[in-house]
Amino acid sequence: QVQLVESGGGSVQAGGSLRLSCAASSYIYSTYCMGWFRQAPGKEREGVATIHPRGSTRYADSVKGRFTISRDNAKNTLYLQMNSLKPEDTAIYFCAAVRPSYWVVTCTPEAAMYNYWGQGTQVTVSS
Repeated sequence: QVQLVESGGGSVQAGGSLRLSCAASSYIYSTYCMGWFRQAPGKEREGVATIHPRGSTRYADSVKGRFTISRDNAKNTLYLQMNSLKPEDTAIYFCAAVRPSYWVVTCTPEAAMYNYWGQGTQVTVSS
């Protein structure tokens, strides 16, 4: 059974940091594209960062230089380190996974392309 379980959300003041975690089923973790997405009230779900099984990463322009996606292969866990948080980062954050085609070298940030999702974790940044 496919499982993605996020943790680490919370409330923080602007300029602060949080680290999100996503525990994944082992067979997903080793071979699938994984990504972090977020959805704010009244807005569409957007891609924040993705990581390919071979390690290449992609970031939304709004988070470049502030957020870092990483994976711990031994723990089958995906992370999102979020620094210099801003009020506009407030959203529900989801991790997601999709099996990439063999020719793919970076993972798409398009939410519609992902077919496995966690339940989400709330991040609130106050000014």
